[in-house]
Amino acid sequence: MEPTISRSIDVPADPGTVWSWVTDLPRMGELSPENIGGRWLDGTGPALGARFRGRNVNGELRWWTRVRVVRFDEGRRFAFDVRTPLGSRVSRWEYVLAPSPVGCRVTENWYRSGSWVVRRFMGPRVTGRADRPGYNVGSIEHTLAALKARAEERAAAA
Repeated sequence: MEPTISRSIDVPADPGTVWSWVTDLPRMGELSPENIGGRWLDGTGPALGARFRGRNVNGELRWWTRVRVVRFDEGRRFAFDVRTPLGSRVSRWEYVLAPSPVGCRVTENWYRSGSWVVRRFMGPRVTGRADRPGYNVGSIEHTLAALKARAEERAAAA
C-alpha cells in the first residue's frame, strides 16, 4: 500500500535517539501542530499491539482518537492505526528511520483510510478540517522540522 502523503528529512541524531522520540506518543504534542499528546492504555508504552488514546486540538475543537500500534520494527519502522471513538477507521501514520550521513533519515507517511462518510462528514465536523490531506502535508512537514530542531538544539547544548 502506497502512502497518501510521504515526506522525509535528515536529522542530526542517531536513529536510536530519533526512534525514542517518534515512539513517545504521549509527548508527540511537542512536535505536532494538531496532536497534544495522550496516554498509553495498556501500561506498556510503545510495542506491537499497544493501544493509545490520542488527544488533538484545532482552535476551540478538541477530540480524541483510538490508536493501535500495528508495526514495531525496533529502531526502523513504527506505525499505528487511528480510529474514531466509535471505532471507524481514519488513517495510518508511519515513521521509517534509516542511518544517513548526518545521522538519521526520517520518513513520515500518512495513509488515508476509512469510509467516505468519515472523510466527508464526520472528520470535517469533528476536526474543523475539510481538506485533511492538504492539512496533513503541512502537519508532517511541521513535525519533521520539529524533530530536526530538537536534534540541533541538543547537539548545540552538548
